[in-house]
Amino acid sequence: MPFLTNNKGQRIHYEIIDGDRVKPWLVFLHEGLGCTAMWKDFPQRLCKATGCRGLLYDRLGYGLSDALQHRREPDYLHRYAVDELPQALTALLPGQACILIGHSDGGSIALLHAAQRPPLLQAIITEAAHVFVESVTLEGIRAADRAYADGKLKGLQKYHGDKTEQIFKAWSDTWLSPAFAGWNIEADLPRIDCPALVMQGIDDQYGTPAQVDAIVSGIAKGNGAPAHKAMLPDCGHAPHHEQPQAVLDLMRQFVLERIAESQK
Repeated sequence: MPFLTNNKGQRIHYEIIDGDRVKPWLVFLHEGLGCTAMWKDFPQRLCKATGCRGLLYDRLGYGLSDALQHRREPDYLHRYAVDELPQALTALLPGQACILIGHSDGGSIALLHAAQRPPLLQAIITEAAHVFVESVTLEGIRAADRAYADGKLKGLQKYHGDKTEQIFKAWSDTWLSPAFAGWNIEADLPRIDCPALVMQGIDDQYGTPAQVDAIVSGIAKGNGAPAHKAMLPDCGHAPHHEQPQAVLDLMRQFVLERIAESQK
């Protein structure tokens, strides 16, 4: 079972999917309560459909990675985007091009990382990413908090083990805290200069279409990088699980178009 040790001596679990060494890597960034295993077989299917290699890893505090050592701060998504993710890419994919695929928190991390304009980043794909706090998001988190208190989310222990309580509360307490109410990353979006596919389920219980509209318009305000909007019907917060074939088709087309453009 492979682990990367970060610059603080903490272990980060990762997995590699084999593929064409000429094509860019697909790097999968999980949701706020997710981990590598919770992607299930979707990364393998997308890598097979595109021929790309894949990298998945559990962010610190999640899955098989080490537990959080400090209380989570309101800038935690920035820290994952500008500290942990670059360390993982430098250590595991040195000098190699990649496309980020981020779900929920992972989507926000992909946006924040892209705003740094890393030279090897060819494109990003987001599913249900957030760029500001909405009342529907907080309502969804409060409902999840109640479900957790009632023992209805015990399935998370399968993935996070004895870190489950810590990581759940780090997620819910941070988003519901007064200090996080003004969190907003729209100002970062115009700095993104790579193509983006921005996806969300129409029935997402954690966000409205305003999130997608803000991402697409925000990227457009910058250098004119193309940002494509995809709203999925009969779909909630996890498009790759709820509408897997539709999401696979959209991502496959987007990735192959980026590869074709890079080869011109």
